[in-house]
Amino acid sequence: MLPKYHILFGFILSLILFLTFPSINLIEAGVIFLSSFLIDFDHYVYYVLSKKSISLRKAVNYFLIKRKKLSNMNIKKRNKFYSGFCFLHGIESLIILFIAGIFLSKYFLLIFIGFNFHLFLDIIEEIHNNSRIDKISAIYDWFKFKKLKFLV
Repeated sequence: MLPKYHILFGFILSLILFLTFPSINLIEAGVIFLSSFLIDFDHYVYYVLSKKSISLRKAVNYFLIKRKKLSNMNIKKRNKFYSGFCFLHGIESLIILFIAGIFLSKYFLLIFIGFNFHLFLDIIEEIHNNSRIDKISAIYDWFKFKKLKFLV
């Protein structure tokens, strides 16, 4: 899903939570909002490490071109496509955030909500596009598509 839609839906979710639950203040709603789209920072990290460039503009263009190519592929090819290692997009980051939220600070639980919502939207888009659902486990995808030789 494009960032502008994550921002829009994240804002709507944060607003609904802020208006519905008096225990959520403006700062906490803001944390949920920001985390609902800043999770995509891992896409930028992937770009920087793989392309050896820190240009945000080039990173955005790279992913837009990649997205267009992906949308033009048939379903069989699309389901074999590896979009890159995004360490925040998976159950692993959610588990860490949840545990940190219980033991360290409630703010990690708020980030957990934002990340969870983001991944939920990604999965809905993948289902809509008949794509492989690849936002379940970052580690699983890494090993499935990279086939690391040191594990064989």
